[in-house]
Amino acid sequence: MAHNPLAPEWLSSPADANTLASGLWPASAHRSDAGAITIGGISAPDLAARFGTPLYVVDETDARTRAAELRAAFDTEFARIGTTVKVYYAAKAFLSTEIARWMVDAGLNIDVCSGGELAVALAAGVAPARIGFHGNNKSRTEIDEATRVGVGTIILDSPIEIVRVAEAARRHNTVQNVRLRVNSGVHAHTHEFLATSHEDQKFGVVFEDAPSLVAAIRAESSLNFLGLHCHIGSQIFGVDGFAESASRLLSLHAELLTGGPVPELNLGGGFGIAYTSVDDPSPVADLAAGLADIVAAECARRGIPLPVIAIEPGRVIIGPAGVTLYEVGTIKPVRVGDNTRLYVSVDGGMSDNARPALYGAEFSVRLADRVTDAPPALVRLAGKHCESGDIVVDADYLPGDVAPGDLVMVPATGAYCWSLASNYNYLGRPAVVAVADGEARVIVRGETIEDLLARDTGVSTSSTSGVGSTSEVSTSSTSGVSTTSTNDDVKETTR
Repeated sequence: MAHNPLAPEWLSSPADANTLASGLWPASAHRSDAGAITIGGISAPDLAARFGTPLYVVDETDARTRAAELRAAFDTEFARIGTTVKVYYAAKAFLSTEIARWMVDAGLNIDVCSGGELAVALAAGVAPARIGFHGNNKSRTEIDEATRVGVGTIILDSPIEIVRVAEAARRHNTVQNVRLRVNSGVHAHTHEFLATSHEDQKFGVVFEDAPSLVAAIRAESSLNFLGLHCHIGSQIFGVDGFAESASRLLSLHAELLTGGPVPELNLGGGFGIAYTSVDDPSPVADLAAGLADIVAAECARRGIPLPVIAIEPGRVIIGPAGVTLYEVGTIKPVRVGDNTRLYVSVDGGMSDNARPALYGAEFSVRLADRVTDAPPALVRLAGKHCESGDIVVDADYLPGDVAPGDLVMVPATGAYCWSLASNYNYLGRPAVVAVADGEARVIVRGETIEDLLARDTGVSTSSTSGVGSTSEVSTSSTSGVSTTSTNDDVKETTR
């Protein structure tokens, strides 16, 4: 088929628009004999019938396996060069109490960047010593709580935090482990908003200021300096950027050794994943081997001991494990010159996936409840919000007979979709369902209309009693599914 000029150059029309591209989907994803996409042993139609749409679906086995395999790969490679590694799960990618427990079970620590994330990790039973606390503007209350509960590490992001953390640690009669976040000047080859180690931005301190700031940290008896921290960005393919950043960090690390111990070095995270069929991220094993080789070579060149290394992966673990399920509402062919783009609108949008609007992020889509021999049609998967930029998938191919009522599934939405979700246009945030071995359970309850109105102080309780009770409203996961909790079991109930 000739290339549609409305499609981006990288996107080719597939021979079969039903095929699930390798590398984008959870390991358990496949089409059943009936043609439906099945995740964790549960088909898309079954998920929609039980929980409604839109719906976030996380393959629990896939997420746990990715976490364990990453941990094992980095343990193996850094043991090979003669040191150890601490792996922190970057909770900002997606955090719930269940996710936190999965990560700890796999041997990972938890990295948080707000008092709310800290509270979730603690509620999940994560030992405070296994928590690292980030953030460029930690409040005094957040710092006080972190030192009070005994978090393992606080990452200092500015000079003023040295004083604030030291004061809080003294108040709680403790010595607080800290790292200092520095900007290596290495620019990740990614969207400007995802590059976090260039000089003119809100995170960290410049290299030139680090020695004096470390001296100030060491002068505080209530602080224990563990080492430097750097994060060069997100959604990074390959090891080159990490190599250059590590080289610069170890140069500064060696300088700081002249003034005292520097036992650790945190290289950050940002490992990328595939969102489209043409994305080619480095395998985790290759990243682990490459980073270990870099650290070994740079330390040997400078004649310094190998530090304990820390890393902070998030997206690479949870991103591919998650998908989002939608129902198609309207179909609109739009003529652009001599060509046609099919607008397929779904019952969610930028309120459940803000990344395309924020970063121009690309995603893929497939029909989830059936297969068809219809020829591929170029589609743009649009949301239902009052924004022309409310696009979930800018360009992909679906069978040309896609129709209202069909289910579609967008892969690789496990990271930065639920965590960035909003109530724009007063849509409730969707439920999150974990699937494994043919079982499904709600791990985060979807929001109902009642939930949204409950926060509005101008609405009386009695006036909301009938909201969300119609059959039309009760079909969606955000208004038709509620949950009750008995101990650790979350059970679905429908009104």
